[in-house]
Amino acid sequence: MRKLLQVDFTYQGPFGSEMASQLKELAESINHEPGMIWKIWTESAKDQLGGGIYLFENEETAQAYLKMHSERLQKMGITNIRGIVFDFNESLSLINKGPVNQ
Repeated sequence: MRKLLQVDFTYQGPFGSEMASQLKELAESINHEPGMIWKIWTESAKDQLGGGIYLFENEETAQAYLKMHSERLQKMGITNIRGIVFDFNESLSLINKGPVNQ
């Protein structure tokens, strides 16, 4: 069963187009992570937060990515990492045009 992973953490930037430029290679590498279907990058300069919402093939691949990604972020000096794996209601999400049937 597919799972959503929500990750957020304290992040001082860069944001916007500068973030996109600096993290392009990281974004491309994420496409090769086992079980990853898609990712939406999240950021808030106002609240000094970074993160993402992911769709994974199953609980195992979501948990494995969360573990690896948390370790990678910690090595980068990022703190306050929070990751939660969610079930989701596909029927209701499709009514609201959620990209869950990909």
